[in-house]
Amino acid sequence: MSVNKVSWQQIGHVTAPGRYMFRFGWLTVAAEDLAVWEQFPDAVFALVKTASATATDDNEEFHLGTFELKDSHSLTEK
Repeated sequence: MSVNKVSWQQIGHVTAPGRYMFRFGWLTVAAEDLAVWEQFPDAVFALVKTASATATDDNEEFHLGTFELKDSHSLTEK
């Protein structure tokens, strides 16, 4: 099953930009992605495939694309 979106929690709250290995393949996290998560910890990013797997490497490569903000609670709730 393919992963379409990821949260900061799913990737272990990484704190530095870089290339990380996860169960779905390699993920490159940019400083701008981390800035979004620092401001909106519940945001989820779309995974964007960046490279095809080679004959010697079965892992796919991704970077983070557009993000969505989860509506955690209404302003009218008390």
